[in-house]
Amino acid sequence: MTEATTSTAEGGDTLTRLEQEGEIAADYLEGLLDIADLDGDIDMDVEADRAAVSIVSDVDARDLQKLVGRDGEVLEALQELTRLAVHRETGDRSRLMLDIAGFRAQKRTELAELGAQAADDVKNSGEPVRLEPMTPFERKVVHDAVAAAGLRSESEGEEPQRFVVVLPA
Repeated sequence: MTEATTSTAEGGDTLTRLEQEGEIAADYLEGLLDIADLDGDIDMDVEADRAAVSIVSDVDARDLQKLVGRDGEVLEALQELTRLAVHRETGDRSRLMLDIAGFRAQKRTELAELGAQAADDVKNSGEPVRLEPMTPFERKVVHDAVAAAGLRSESEGEEPQRFVVVLPA
């Protein structure tokens, strides 16, 4: 079982709202791992004003790939289910991010490189670059990378075919 408490100025043990979300998510995911008979450890953190929960394994990360699925489809579904479990307990909408076996972290690195490369292409050509359709998470990472390169970008299209367009300065 995971534990994450912080002390307030009054000295009492309370959880911040995001830490509470992480605790609820961790409990939910531990139950899921037990049901699926999979080994994994739950790590919790707070990143960019949202709870971040990761399932990692020292033993065999291939087992956890079942929870990632093709292109992260199962991971996305599990994230939504975990958010619903948090919502059920707190009554508040959750923006919790779930990562399994480092899939999302690796994807973030690849997408940041894609965004930087697209920005370079736009700087060199002066023409907008349209990228392939992406999930909201993927688009956010690309938008951040483009902004860091000094350009702007916008999302166009309708879900699930929404994509990023990188624009000249």
